[in-house]
Amino acid sequence: MTNFDPATSALLIMDFQNGIVGRAPDAPALLARTARAIESARARSMCVAYVRVAFDDADVKSMPSRNKMAEAIATYGDFIRSDNDATQIHADVAPREGDIVVRKTRVGWFTSTDLEEQLRRRSITTLVLAGIATSGVVLSTVREAADRDYGLIVLADACADFDQSVHDVLIEKVFPRQADVIDVKTFTERRP
Repeated sequence: MTNFDPATSALLIMDFQNGIVGRAPDAPALLARTARAIESARARSMCVAYVRVAFDDADVKSMPSRNKMAEAIATYGDFIRSDNDATQIHADVAPREGDIVVRKTRVGWFTSTDLEEQLRRRSITTLVLAGIATSGVVLSTVREAADRDYGLIVLADACADFDQSVHDVLIEKVFPRQADVIDVKTFTERRP
């Protein structure tokens, strides 16, 4: 098991925003479990960080047309403009003052945010992950963070994908190679 010290761990809430949450399977239950994880992290004085996806006009213009995400952004224009309601973090899991909030313009957050710098300044060595979609931001984060030597914990039931079979394969077969995969109940009861 990954060494879990709340002082050097951060809970990452990834892409839990209005334009995405409603498309996740059983969104109310997902939000409730994620809110419990956030409450538990805050009770332990853990760092809580939020990643949200939003594009400004300049971001979209800088993406080459061969990038499939550029096509999707054009099709679903809700994520253009950082102040659009679709890009805002869902109220049920909203950040508080002192939490980290970053805006990303790629599936993963390492290449388009300063989140890693903020985590390193706080001496964070372990990441606890919750996100939508399992095959998107969560997969990207597991792969990149493992390569950057973070300890990783994936909260299986605080992650969701639009394809349940893909979610299941990642949670059961792929992520355990690089992360501890637990549920929110185990996380809230887990002691350092």
